[in-house]
Amino acid sequence: MIYHDAIVVGGGLAGLRAAIELNRHNIKVAIISKVHPIRSHSVAAQGGINAPLGNHPRGAYDNWEKHAFDTVKGSDYLADQDAVIRMTKEAAERIYEMEHWGCPFSRTTEGKIAQRPFGGAGFPRTCYAADKTGHALLHTLYQQTIRFKQAAERNEITIYEEWLVTDLVIEDGVCVGVIALDIVSGRLEAFQAGAVIFATGGAGRIYGNSTNALINTGMGMAVPYWAGVPLKDMEFIQFHPTTLLGKNILITEGCRGEGGFLLNNKGERFLAKYSDSQKDMEVAPRDIIARNITCEIMSGGGFDNSYVHLDLRHLGEEKILKRLPGIRDICMEFVGVDPVTTPIPIQPGQHYTMGGIDCNIECETMVKGFYAAGESACVSVHGANRLGGNSLLDTIVFGAIAGANAARYVHGLGGRKGKGALNDALKRTEQRINALCKSEGNEVPADIKATLNKVMDNKVGIFREAPQLREAFNEVKNLQERYKRIKLNYTGKLVNLSFAWALELKGDLDVAAAVVAGALAREESRGSHFRTDFPKRDDGGWLKHTQAYFSTDGVRLDYKPVNIGPFEPKERKY
Repeated sequence: MIYHDAIVVGGGLAGLRAAIELNRHNIKVAIISKVHPIRSHSVAAQGGINAPLGNHPRGAYDNWEKHAFDTVKGSDYLADQDAVIRMTKEAAERIYEMEHWGCPFSRTTEGKIAQRPFGGAGFPRTCYAADKTGHALLHTLYQQTIRFKQAAERNEITIYEEWLVTDLVIEDGVCVGVIALDIVSGRLEAFQAGAVIFATGGAGRIYGNSTNALINTGMGMAVPYWAGVPLKDMEFIQFHPTTLLGKNILITEGCRGEGGFLLNNKGERFLAKYSDSQKDMEVAPRDIIARNITCEIMSGGGFDNSYVHLDLRHLGEEKILKRLPGIRDICMEFVGVDPVTTPIPIQPGQHYTMGGIDCNIECETMVKGFYAAGESACVSVHGANRLGGNSLLDTIVFGAIAGANAARYVHGLGGRKGKGALNDALKRTEQRINALCKSEGNEVPADIKATLNKVMDNKVGIFREAPQLREAFNEVKNLQERYKRIKLNYTGKLVNLSFAWALELKGDLDVAAAVVAGALAREESRGSHFRTDFPKRDDGGWLKHTQAYFSTDGVRLDYKPVNIGPFEPKERKY
């Protein structure tokens, strides 16, 4: 059994920031990551990170309150406003902290951090590093962890790379550690800890057409879900308006923030035809633009009935090379299109999970000593729709909060707990894995995964209605039954990735079931969740958070109120 004062599961922005904060509070911490930290999906974030710095000529009068209002309004008033206010008040401090740690933000002519417009924002408040902001932030934080890790005499930060956490261990309502699989050796290990923080990212790969990395499975959310921690607001799945045709690679909102146009097959800026995007056009919120692109394609305005164009040509080569170099590289490499001379073929695709592990403003869950932060968590600051630029802010603000609160909790503990519970959990996991390896079933895990992706893409997408959601619910349930009969084609222990994927597949299925159950139950349209059979928002009946609890009989739903705060729910007009 391995002991650490605290364990952070996940090596992306939220996880690294939590680990750094723990260490600043003199807590020795371990990071358990499925991949090398700089291969975490945070590295793929492109467009920027929000903070009301006021560095743009049109942003001089921006402040945290305006940022908070835009965030709450963009969330379709489902966000908890105390959490939003906490995030926006701390935004500037966290940006300057990253700057002082060496993050290479793009600059204005005066040398200030540059800011660009993003959808749903009243001012240009999105700080950026060209179109590789996540890359810059993640490398900056990883450098800080190396700085602490090199203090070898104290062994301050230990990083376990290529380990998959399979179980969260709870004893008498208190988190005492995790069980994890060393993917390289195939060895299972019990990790004892005073506190555990989950920062495992989103669950986008329950969908097929997703901007998410292949590592973004449902496993990170499923592990605490199986242990009794509820998932909150899982029906709210963000579909990014602009992903590269056929590849689903993200084409950043920064393209539109810099002045890019969306064009139909007649060369028209078609967003002017839709009332909810007439005013802000290409910088309207993501849920609105994604729906209107889909409507335009369905009405015959798309190319080959499947995509529209994102046109950057009028921005000029100099601006594209300076501010959007990564997008140009992606377009040329994957579809042979140079956006300097040719429009980019785009279509909406799954992008972000607004829901996640239920936690409060302090990142605390219902289990003592267990915290969550980043996309795997639902604080909730994004509500029914996340504004672009707020996800990166969420990771570093609540990563720091989770780390600070976990540190205080560990300092108050009287000693190590849960050794017996961890040993018992380790034995159960070994038995479960042995049974999986010896299974004589006939189901192929890859076939189940492909079917799940098809069901989610086709029946739990941008537009939803009861008949398709019921079909999806039954089909996911059938896939869960099929999973019990899977057979592994190889059961060796060393670097057996097919075995690791098979373990994660159960997480995909159970999290997908929570998404579908919540979507079927929520009979209204709010933010990213649009029901064609209930097209209006219903504040009287549905201004509440969904909580999904795991049971062997299926998903059990409950609800809790939204923290309204100073911003009263109003009609979203842009």
